[in-house]
Amino acid sequence: MSSNQNESGGGGGAGPPLPTAFKSPSTDGKSGSRRSTRFKDEDEYVEVTLDVRDGGGGGDDVAVLAIKDDVRDDTQDAASLLDRPAPGGAGGGLSSKLRAARARLGRIASGKRAAVPLSALLRRDPDRARLDRSVVTALRGLQFLNQAAVTEGWPEVEKRFHRLAVDGFLLRSRFGQCIGMVGSEEFAAQIFDALARRRGITAMVLTKDQVREFWEQLSDPGFDAKLQTFFDMVDKNADGQITEEELKEVLTLTASANKLSKILERVDEYTALIMEELDPDSLGYIEIANLESLLLQPPSQAPTRLVTHSSNISQLISQRLAPARDDGPLRRGARAVLYFAEDNWKRVWVMALWLAINAGLFTWKFLAYRRHPTFDVMGYCVCVAKGGAETTKFNMALILLPVCRNTITWLRSRTRLGAAVPFNDNINFHKVVAGGVAVGVALHAVTHLTCDFPRLLHASAAAYEPMKAYFGQRRIPNYWWFVRGVEGITGVIMVVLMAVAYTLAHPWFRRGKLSEGNPLRRLSGFNMFWYSHHLFVIVYVAFVVHGVCLYINRTWYKQTTWMYLAIPILLYAGERLLRALRSHGLTTVRIEKVALYPGNVIAIHMSKPHGFSYKSGQYIYVNCGEVSPFEWHPFTITSAPGDDYLSMHIRCRGDWTASFRALFAQVCRPPAAGQSGLLRADFASSTAAGGGGKLPKLLIDGPYGAPAQDYRKYDVLLLIGLGIGATPLISIVKDVLNNISDNKDEEQPAEFMTRRVYFYWCTREEGSFEWFRGVMNEVAERDARGDVVELHNHCTSVYEEGDARSALLVMLQALHHAKSGVDVVSGTRVRTHFARPNWRDVFKRVACNHQGQRVGVFYCGDQKVTPELRRLSQDFSHKTTTKFVFHKENF
Repeated sequence: MSSNQNESGGGGGAGPPLPTAFKSPSTDGKSGSRRSTRFKDEDEYVEVTLDVRDGGGGGDDVAVLAIKDDVRDDTQDAASLLDRPAPGGAGGGLSSKLRAARARLGRIASGKRAAVPLSALLRRDPDRARLDRSVVTALRGLQFLNQAAVTEGWPEVEKRFHRLAVDGFLLRSRFGQCIGMVGSEEFAAQIFDALARRRGITAMVLTKDQVREFWEQLSDPGFDAKLQTFFDMVDKNADGQITEEELKEVLTLTASANKLSKILERVDEYTALIMEELDPDSLGYIEIANLESLLLQPPSQAPTRLVTHSSNISQLISQRLAPARDDGPLRRGARAVLYFAEDNWKRVWVMALWLAINAGLFTWKFLAYRRHPTFDVMGYCVCVAKGGAETTKFNMALILLPVCRNTITWLRSRTRLGAAVPFNDNINFHKVVAGGVAVGVALHAVTHLTCDFPRLLHASAAAYEPMKAYFGQRRIPNYWWFVRGVEGITGVIMVVLMAVAYTLAHPWFRRGKLSEGNPLRRLSGFNMFWYSHHLFVIVYVAFVVHGVCLYINRTWYKQTTWMYLAIPILLYAGERLLRALRSHGLTTVRIEKVALYPGNVIAIHMSKPHGFSYKSGQYIYVNCGEVSPFEWHPFTITSAPGDDYLSMHIRCRGDWTASFRALFAQVCRPPAAGQSGLLRADFASSTAAGGGGKLPKLLIDGPYGAPAQDYRKYDVLLLIGLGIGATPLISIVKDVLNNISDNKDEEQPAEFMTRRVYFYWCTREEGSFEWFRGVMNEVAERDARGDVVELHNHCTSVYEEGDARSALLVMLQALHHAKSGVDVVSGTRVRTHFARPNWRDVFKRVACNHQGQRVGVFYCGDQKVTPELRRLSQDFSHKTTTKFVFHKENF
């Protein structure tokens, strides 16, 4: 190395001593010293300070404390200094000198067989200089075992060894399972080979002592040990050099382990890119120092970093969120009740009112029949039966209102009732009322059949005498007289049809979750749910007839069934008529573009009907007569209100959507260069350009309101979508960007309060990023600095950043994005993160950046994540000055 180097310290370092100013004695009770390395190039001075401490176990702990640049004359965090570009290119600039410094410091540690524990690097002491973040990042970037496996320790590995070993030997194929690397057997086998190659082991089996030796190296927190293991895994022939073929083999293995087929398709190109970076002199191989330099590149300073605000604020929030140790069960229970009341007060008062009305109707009817002549024969049975009948009338009328979609959309959009009425829960309330109907029918039918009728049949002649006014002069001959009458037949029809509709509405049937061998599977799917629910027409006819042909009340004004049902049925019938008129002619659409994407997703772009107005987050109903002339299915609008077209993205999971996708696939063809999707078709007229097929006709009905449409009333938006759940959120992202960009120099409308958006999209498949690739690129281009919209893509099929199984991907991703500005996973300008986000860190960051503001949290996706996001919204709202309001999309 041409630059001058000086080292100092009491640990036996070589070279002449540094000036006194560079020496720093140990400040704790342990023996230790700090070593510094200086570089001089004309007027450029750099000092790297290293703290070497006696670890107490025969080795030293090494921590990089700071890097000092004499030109700037201040001590900087290592990450900020390393981020400066090299002024002299790859040959002699500052970055290359710092890489050499880090390599020399590593040799100092390795000369003493020293380990660098991650915990030592992560220790924070306010009186000491900040740690080198690049080293911390490198350590986290080479974790061969997850934290759970390391925490378990050797005893658990030993137990698994005894369970998996054969005659005292562990097979190579079971190595990953033994050490806790489950789900990556091929990757674990490569680690086995690397460790065995290093020790000259040629057998495909290990003894327990050898397994322990392997385990200790993999769980070693030291950077050098991790780096050497990773290098050995790539270096197949153990010659200390990684060739392009060896790198390609490991990159292929890594892409396969993480289910990234696109990287496999371009593995030669990506291998050449890594070789170009790490082998600038075109030697044809990479040495361990080259790999180390790449791992020590500073983390991106993009806005995706969590540390973007004052660390004091972040620490304060963490302290507030920490569970109090003195909280007793009563205090915790009271807090849980408070959280529940604040989050559900709208639902609580609506449910309380509904229960009170039902209880009042039941009590009123019960007391009325307590004084009725039939009570002397039938007793309290008739009171219960009539009370149940009264609640059934009320609920059969009420159950229609939550599904009057146009009325609810108008009420939530044009009135202030949404401040007190939970319109977002209309379907859930519909289900609750259906439960009330079931309870009322059960009370009415069971008490009549098992109590009223038998007592009437067995009544004495004297007791039956008053009953002749209701049941006729002749005694009732037998039990079946009740069943075969008009009242009995209509009652049986209603019960049977309700049972069918209730059963097929269960998620097991509606979502087709029954197993393949189940004989009831043919009754599952949305089709059966849709058709069975439309049996309600017959149910309501039978219900009215049943309520008119009463045994006891023959006076018309006492037959109240029709009174309950009149207004709701007229309202619902008007809704259905409006839908039919609007979809068959009043709202016409022309399909302009179709694209079929991986993951069974189809995107449809349609012309925007004249006068069609909607809000982001709303949805439409779609009918395709060539699939089914009667079925209408809801899909979220993914275009923004300002766009001149309508678009929707449909995930094909059921029978209707599968047929829908197959129909359009017939008129599509492979995409041209630069276009996304598996198949595409652009339509200039009613026929496919080049596809040759006739374009299916679509009818739409809507738009209808949804929870996500309320986003405009929040200062900040936190949008979280899982998989196809991103559809309502994409429209919001585009609309916010359109409003802020178009009105940058003008005063924003009063109803539009949003100024900042954080969008998190998590998906398991890399192909899913093609669904909204155009939108992502458009947003990234229009908001290049991320001042308005901050995009975060997460591919959950890839092992988390920090896992050795994704380390090579992280390197490749950083290199490719720096060179071309395109992410290797998503194919967009937005860099993809690996594994699921830490939602607590996400909320914490938003709370730090937006103190005292209201944040609307809109989530659409798997129900399993809902409780965690709801709880975090409550915690951060109560313990910080930021108010988080959680909304769950019905998905």
